[in-house]
Amino acid sequence: MSTLHLSFYSAFTLSALGLAFHRTHFISALLCLESMMLSMYIALSIWPIQTQTPSFTLIPLLMLTFSACEAGAGLAMLVASTRTHGSDHLHNLSLLQC
Repeated sequence: MSTLHLSFYSAFTLSALGLAFHRTHFISALLCLESMMLSMYIALSIWPIQTQTPSFTLIPLLMLTFSACEAGAGLAMLVASTRTHGSDHLHNLSLLQC
């Protein structure tokens, strides 16, 4: 395994661990999701260069587009939850409350 692959795997793993263990604020969960998407984007961008196949150049662009849409929707949910619940703490958000 090259150091490039190790850095992408470790960035993705650290983001997933941050999402799993440090879920106090909604913005930190969104940042962990965004870093996971960016590490996957960089890995998919480097992969056709390493294998010298030009046919997969559209996939990273589509993934970057979907991650931008996901970030916009996540920030809209952050603003909506902050306005309704008063803070961005995830323990305030519950499906059992009306």
